[in-house]
Amino acid sequence: MVRIVTVHTKPYGDQKPGTSGLRKRVTVFQSNANYTENFIQSILATVPPAERQDATLVVGGDGRFYMRDSAVELIVQMAAANGPRSLLHSSNSLLLQVDSLTSSLCPFHFAGPAPEAITDKIFQISKKIEEYAICPDLQVDLGTIGKQQFDLENKFKPFTVEIVDSVEAYASMLRNIFDFSALKELLSGKNQLKIRIDAMHGVVGPYVKKILCEELGAPANSAVNCTPLEDFGGHHPDPNLTYAADLVQTMKTGEYDFGAAFDGDGDRNMILGKHGFFVNPSDSVAVIAANIFSIPYFQQTGVRGLARSMPTSGALDRVAQATKIALYETPTGWKFFGNLMDANKLSLCGEESFGTGSDHIREKDGLWAVLAWLSILAARKQSVEDIMKDHWQKYGRNFFTRYDYEEVDADAANKMMKDLEAVMFERSFVGKQLSSGDKVYTVEKADNFEYNDPVDGSVSRNQGLRLIFSDGSRIIFRLSGTGSAGATVRLYIDSYEKDAQKINQDPQVMLAPLISIALKLSQLHERTGRSGPTVIT
Repeated sequence: MVRIVTVHTKPYGDQKPGTSGLRKRVTVFQSNANYTENFIQSILATVPPAERQDATLVVGGDGRFYMRDSAVELIVQMAAANGPRSLLHSSNSLLLQVDSLTSSLCPFHFAGPAPEAITDKIFQISKKIEEYAICPDLQVDLGTIGKQQFDLENKFKPFTVEIVDSVEAYASMLRNIFDFSALKELLSGKNQLKIRIDAMHGVVGPYVKKILCEELGAPANSAVNCTPLEDFGGHHPDPNLTYAADLVQTMKTGEYDFGAAFDGDGDRNMILGKHGFFVNPSDSVAVIAANIFSIPYFQQTGVRGLARSMPTSGALDRVAQATKIALYETPTGWKFFGNLMDANKLSLCGEESFGTGSDHIREKDGLWAVLAWLSILAARKQSVEDIMKDHWQKYGRNFFTRYDYEEVDADAANKMMKDLEAVMFERSFVGKQLSSGDKVYTVEKADNFEYNDPVDGSVSRNQGLRLIFSDGSRIIFRLSGTGSAGATVRLYIDSYEKDAQKINQDPQVMLAPLISIALKLSQLHERTGRSGPTVIT
């Protein structure tokens, strides 16, 4: 009989989660008494006790430090004490698309970012919490697939922990989405496409090995860094040109036709072609949209709608216009896409921050995006670069970049945004001509982006300052709260070019005039004390 203990605690005032969890440095969880326990209890308490009795709690993680031996263990012990009848967990704590310290009280294939109503509820509970319940003696073998049952004191029903093979469950889902026989021919047939996949020591490694190598026949050395490590091998698991530099250098040798990298929890992706040809994430979702019926899933479901986050380039808009498919422009955050999907309004979506996904789940999905691209390559029998250049010829090209200024002084950043908004909202600003060198842009619209959700009628205000020019180009400024320290200012430049003679120009040359205008207008460097961005993507 496993005992249940009630522990008295004191609340913290800073446990306000985003849609994908509570983003804090590990030391915050480690050095503050009951910090982790408070947050777990606050999540569990959002479900009324009567409803918990028949609930199943799904828990997973991306294998990073503090996840398996500390956080997951605590979640299991506290779940047992708080009432869910059972808990579903992936073997070795490796579950795709689940951020640190998040959990879902719903079937795991529908799990996604928590709606604001839930995160607000968690925060309100966390500010008043006085105690939490735990089974401190409960020990679960997280590495063995199967069911384990525990009798708890004062409970009529046993508590069941089921460890599942999430890799096989995910592979089974993908088999119903893609043509695996066509992909197997592509990766292991006579005219084999040579691929290089970098899992960056994140959770996606075992999935890559199982699906791309074992099932679809890609050679074993096609996949690298596939062992999940708590510290990601000492690297930053971010799939971009800066942090996936090893993959970029390997692709530049010309030995491989297709390359991809993933982040720690496998939901974001970067696509590369031969000789390191970079596919901008905004272009990636547009190409998938333009070739969507290369994927059997969409032949069956049809295409209900397309969507992108507001800062993402307008490349997807061009495809939507040409195909007469509804397009939604949402604030940043996958929960907005999830709402549209639940209402059967959306099939494919993407964000400039290397996230791509469809309505097969309610989260971005890196390996899905890779198989989508491989499906297009199999159908078109062209290289990544040729597919991308054909796309630009047909739709025009959105040259795009993002400048991140990380951990800047929050007060300085807020003041800069407030002053910039005042300039933009002057009556004479619309129609104004802004120039750099011989390039002149006419302001067509200037606003602070506001989204009216067509599903639930909710309004999301102050989502980013937008300058939209008459040629379709845009400058966007956003303050982001997803960093773990300080404020992050993000500057997005989206320069549209439909002249076929210019679409293959160097992106930095094409973007330079708008970058210059943006920095001059905002005085971003002067106001933040920075000489340049921390990261450029």
